[in-house]
Amino acid sequence: MHRPGHVRTHTYGADTMSAETLEWGIRRSTMTAVPVAVGQRGGRVAAEPPGASPGRADGTGAQRIAELEREVRELKRANETLKQYVSKALDLDTTPPRRPGDRVPDTAGHGSPEAAGPPRRAASGAGVEFRVLGPVEAAVGGRWVDLGAPKQRAALVLLVSQVGQPVSVDVLVEALWDGRPPQSAITSLHAYIANLRRALEPHRAPRTPATVLCTRGRGYLLNSRAVEVDAHRFWENATAGWQALDRGDPQRALYAFEAGLALWRGEAYAEVAAAPHVAPEAVRLEELRLSVIEGRCATLIAVGNHEMAVPELVAFTQAHPLREYGCELLSLALYRAGRQADALSVLRAHQKKMVEDLGISPSPALQHLELEILRQAPELERS
Repeated sequence: MHRPGHVRTHTYGADTMSAETLEWGIRRSTMTAVPVAVGQRGGRVAAEPPGASPGRADGTGAQRIAELEREVRELKRANETLKQYVSKALDLDTTPPRRPGDRVPDTAGHGSPEAAGPPRRAASGAGVEFRVLGPVEAAVGGRWVDLGAPKQRAALVLLVSQVGQPVSVDVLVEALWDGRPPQSAITSLHAYIANLRRALEPHRAPRTPATVLCTRGRGYLLNSRAVEVDAHRFWENATAGWQALDRGDPQRALYAFEAGLALWRGEAYAEVAAAPHVAPEAVRLEELRLSVIEGRCATLIAVGNHEMAVPELVAFTQAHPLREYGCELLSLALYRAGRQADALSVLRAHQKKMVEDLGISPSPALQHLELEILRQAPELERS
């Protein structure tokens, strides 16, 4: 996807990019350069001196053509060099961006019939969908929309993180300008809100009240009844999975957990995850994601799929070595896969790390599991 504040790169033909395109890219990157006027075929446009005769001597015409061809080659090399420099300076993402108007792919199912997992709730009202489990995206009526400049996007992200709750103008200004707002901050914020309203409700009649991004006192609110957020759908899938486990239905739990995890495309609120007003929600979602990964692995063990659970838990415990439940699940999966020595090795390595790094003993659950493995308790073979 196209990242805020970055210039999209395109594939150019033999004529390379135009001067106008280069000048636009340079303005966006805050660089300074002298624009070059490029003609339709890539050559410099030369003005005909007043009074010049259309017909010239063949020698003079051939010489001029040779000069123009040489200039074309030089301009091509200069344009290519400038393109490469701008791309390197801006660290451009050269993957094809999602463009406004592109269709949104369906993510309701994930390797299983949709009926097997919790149903996907369709957005009501204007059909606006926000995706925050990765780079922030928005779709209206099933098509991607352009969220505008970086500060405009940041304002929307803050509102999305507080869906259904009003966010005051003061909080928005503080967040957008890091506590140092210019005199034009309020005017700029009003412009951002007006642009976002046009993007989110493109068919709203003039002078009619907004139903998606609404005014509430001295602030703004995203109407929770008119929008859908993938983070909310993830929570619904996670809850459905845990409830299915409590009912003794591991297959349905597995479908629900996998449907929820399939919604993730990267770090939550990727562009602004560290922003003070968004960071708490990003941290909450990441913690929930880790718990769902553990729940999915526990479900794989419960249905007897130890071979699939082991490599996923190995990667998980290496990335999160202090999460004791992950260590417990890995040891149990190894034991049920017939790898008793490896199961004990995992427990003892974790115990050593806890003592050396934190000065504490493992949890009673891990200590009990070690004893059960040593005596090969029959209970370990059952879910």
